[in-house]
Amino acid sequence: MALYQEWADMLEKLSREAANEYFEKYYETEMHAYEQILENKENVVKGTVAELAERFSFDNRAFSGFCDGINTSLNKELDVKALEADTEVELDINWEKLYYNMHGAKADWLYTLPQWDGILTEEKRAEIAREYRDSLQAHVEHVGRNDPCPCGSGKKYKKCCGKNEA
Repeated sequence: MALYQEWADMLEKLSREAANEYFEKYYETEMHAYEQILENKENVVKGTVAELAERFSFDNRAFSGFCDGINTSLNKELDVKALEADTEVELDINWEKLYYNMHGAKADWLYTLPQWDGILTEEKRAEIAREYRDSLQAHVEHVGRNDPCPCGSGKKYKKCCGKNEA
């Protein structure tokens, strides 16, 4: 069975209290892994799952979970569900996507790490944070009475879909 499936199965069997305890330790290990990666400005991390898990103090299953979490921040995503201990992986990290996705995960313990200072400028981090906040805003386009109808009929809105608006 692949490591990711083993990890998911293990998590499913935990009680709520045990899961909270597990994730408290997992997030601490994850934070230390990111501290190392950012400190070394290491946007490409290579090795087998077992080697990298040991390097970052994860067990192999938990490292597959780490890979799942960072996957959308990589320039080339991994097939996380196929990871085995001897699988060669290359984490080619896109710093801006990682910072953005950490906001999306509401992982303030990660996007506020001081090691980001050496990776992205304060201005760039503020810009990415603003982009993330803007992505959460609902945008409604107002159709004026004399604008073309959005249904594509070619008529003015007031003579088409807006005809019954008072």
